[in-house]
Amino acid sequence: MWTANITASWLAGFTVCLSLIISIGAQNLYVLKQAVRGQHVRACVAWCVVSDALLIGLGVAGMAQLLSSQPDVARWLGCGGVLFLLGYGSFALWRMWMAPDASVVADSTQVAPRGLLGVLSALAVITLFNPHVYLDTMVLVGSIGARQEGHLKWMFVLGAACASLVWFGLLSFAAQRMRGIFAKPMAWRVLDGLTGVMMLALAYWVWQGLPATV
Repeated sequence: MWTANITASWLAGFTVCLSLIISIGAQNLYVLKQAVRGQHVRACVAWCVVSDALLIGLGVAGMAQLLSSQPDVARWLGCGGVLFLLGYGSFALWRMWMAPDASVVADSTQVAPRGLLGVLSALAVITLFNPHVYLDTMVLVGSIGARQEGHLKWMFVLGAACASLVWFGLLSFAAQRMRGIFAKPMAWRVLDGLTGVMMLALAYWVWQGLPATV
């Protein structure tokens, strides 16, 4: 019975988290691009897994209720996210339209490597300045996990972290297997276009959802 409860809590966290993160979002696109380039892939996957587990754990511990009582914090966080997403999306679209085919390099050996700090900093901003991330992890998944009894809450968080690890691990593996596709400059144009549109749409969505000032 005890083992069954632990397994049920772990499985609940795994399935709920997996159902939410399997979508083409800003974070997934960023990890996809880094995996295709073969630059700091493991670090990106590790960041995504740890950040998901931490945010879900905070939600389970009740942090979502605390943040909901501080609308100014959510507003400033959202404004910063909008500015970053607008800049990131606009730059991606600029690359798609302005870079001549001769200079669009897809071979990861030809792309100037970015430092680990720069890669993780951009990923952190994409993750933490996106209010939708908090809605998914802290509010939705966290509130479900909070219903578990006692230490089973943390088995739920562990299950959610395992789902995150499985998804981002599979995403990075698939992306690396797709390097042949991205040997063509047009593939990078399409990815940049998809990234730019997604970022601008997300910026608009975040802006529309910002709490009004008092």
